[in-house]
Amino acid sequence: MASMQLELPMAPLRHPDRAGEPLSIQDRFEAFHQLNPWILGKLEAMTADCVDRGLRRVGIGMLFEVLRYEYGRATRGDAWKLNNNFRSRYVRLLLEQHPEWSSVFETRGLRSA
Repeated sequence: MASMQLELPMAPLRHPDRAGEPLSIQDRFEAFHQLNPWILGKLEAMTADCVDRGLRRVGIGMLFEVLRYEYGRATRGDAWKLNNNFRSRYVRLLLEQHPEWSSVFETRGLRSA
């Protein structure tokens, strides 16, 4: 039986409250995260494992690639299983929930909202 996957269309979605503006990366991330809450949990577990093993620096890119390889699960809400555009948003969520990891991840200013 074929599985149904909700996907955001490739064309920019329009924001319902802002006169037809395309959705921002943040808006798209929030929708994706709501549909795929398991991703944050896996990223937390992998980061905790890295920290427990003594790693002083962890890259979200590495975590995303491991997540792709190890879990290969279908996600909902985006044409990409794990959209690289959401990496910085996931790091910020991790740091929001685990401020003790602030020295583990390097973050830069966001270029877009």
